[in-house]
Amino acid sequence: MNETNETGMEPNYIFDDVPQVSPLITVSCCLAMSILYLSSLYIWNNKHNRDHPATVKRRFLSVTVVMLITPVFVYTFSSQELLDKVPFCNLLGLRWQGLLLAIVIPYLLTVLLFLGPLCVELQNDSIKLFMDIDFWKSSFRNILWIRNHIMAPLSEEFVFRACMMPLILQSFRPITAVFITPLFFGVAHVHHIVERLSMGMEFKTALLISISQMTFTTLFGFYSAYLFARTGHFVAPVLVHAFCNLMGLPDVQELWQQQLWKRILLIICYILGFVAWVFVLPLATQPSLYQNNIFWPY
Repeated sequence: MNETNETGMEPNYIFDDVPQVSPLITVSCCLAMSILYLSSLYIWNNKHNRDHPATVKRRFLSVTVVMLITPVFVYTFSSQELLDKVPFCNLLGLRWQGLLLAIVIPYLLTVLLFLGPLCVELQNDSIKLFMDIDFWKSSFRNILWIRNHIMAPLSEEFVFRACMMPLILQSFRPITAVFITPLFFGVAHVHHIVERLSMGMEFKTALLISISQMTFTTLFGFYSAYLFARTGHFVAPVLVHAFCNLMGLPDVQELWQQQLWKRILLIICYILGFVAWVFVLPLATQPSLYQNNIFWPY
């Protein structure tokens, strides 16, 4: 009798029907991929800071190479039975079934989460900037914008979600995997402390900023991993990651600078957006919507 019947899980969950891989192997692979990704950022002997075009271009090249290497970990250390059952591209979240919904629904779901900040932008008229074609033209000519909104989401989600999740799921249940892989993602962002120190920032300040960033990226990682596991699509966390980078952290200071009645309305929007997101999240990410029986049982 297989694990599906013993645990009462739905019988259409692919990972229930393949041999389990040792957690030591899968966690070690994820650690190796994380180190490989971080090392690629510092492999160059470069005197410029991280925002210099020369540094950015070199890092584009190195993370692209990492994106070509990390699938090898998935293919090499996955059970042969799993590779026989699921096309390898599907295992990486690259598939056609449910693609359109995976593009639209998670994105709108994240817009709902950012209802408060979006309302702040709307009443300040700054949201009109996104309707300006010149803004987008200049953005796509700006290598830092491309890094933050295209290359970073693409490379990070591919390595930390599309390549790590299929491995971790061979050792742990889906909800556990969702809470494991973001830890690699969050810790991976601690490296920014080195860059801040090299720029002359005090250690205490650099440490505080880095810990805050690690906390935020880990929380986002939980959300991103959940989207990947529930939709079975790589595109879902990539678009959400890009949108979150575009929005940035909510500007609470700007919120409190509003007139009292506006401030109250905007706070209500913040609360409504978050509460609605919490309730809609499990409904909008039903695996059956995306024909996903690979990463999550339904």
